[in-house]
Amino acid sequence: MPDEQLKTETRDPMENASGPQILESRSPVIRLLLIPFLVYCAWVLESFLLEGNNHLFLNPEPLGLAVYTLVGCVLTGMIIPVLCIHKAFVTGAVNMFQIGFRSVRRTVLACFLTGILGYAAVVIMNPFGADKLAFAHAFILLLPTAIASVMICWVLIGTHVQAFVRSGGALISILAGVVVTSLLFGVASPAHGTVMQGQDTLFWSVCTGLMVSLFFFAVRDVYATVIVVAESTVFTSAGSVSPLVLRNPTPELFASAILAGVALLGIHWYLSRHYATVMVPVKK
Repeated sequence: MPDEQLKTETRDPMENASGPQILESRSPVIRLLLIPFLVYCAWVLESFLLEGNNHLFLNPEPLGLAVYTLVGCVLTGMIIPVLCIHKAFVTGAVNMFQIGFRSVRRTVLACFLTGILGYAAVVIMNPFGADKLAFAHAFILLLPTAIASVMICWVLIGTHVQAFVRSGGALISILAGVVVTSLLFGVASPAHGTVMQGQDTLFWSVCTGLMVSLFFFAVRDVYATVIVVAESTVFTSAGSVSPLVLRNPTPELFASAILAGVALLGIHWYLSRHYATVMVPVKK
């Protein structure tokens, strides 16, 4: 008997027999590049209309915050990317490891270590001085945006770009993912109304995106990456957050963060139930 080796496959148990054939008939350019990019454009436009154009974080009134969280963050920023990822799972373009949804144990460890480093950064260079509570309130306010940013830029586009250039090898695919996601994250920052006084906002946003990209592709954990993005956004856009919110956060602010967090957990649960990475024997 020939020797056997193991390979990893991701399968959807609810997938019908004709699904793969239909998806394979589509051009990889459309599946892996065009559709994710259109989702990104829709998310940026909604962010501008619902958040940046209205300076929502300077005046986070309840209705505007609710609409932005539900439409811009949960629907367009989280649910629609999952629908696109579903097709990538079925065709074998991505798997759970690549998109950053890992085991509970590993996620807790990654978040714990990331949180320690993040807290050290706050202690050393808190943009609000000695007021750590103000930093925490800004972090909570920006958390839904951070989750949507990670889901769009890295979980969706980053992994799909990698899949598109996979034939060039691991190094090329990772470099392509890092470059593309860094630029897209940076370009999206002005749409969120980010203002960095006395500095080039776009340049520093791209630099932030580069740092987050290197972190995501090295650690491959969604939750830890969300922490990095949310904390980095507080540093880069501290002047874009209402001082009143920093001192006296409203219940709507916490509700928005909880809603986005629960949606992310729900997505993780759904994907772990429907897309299992299984080991199958492959003959040489």
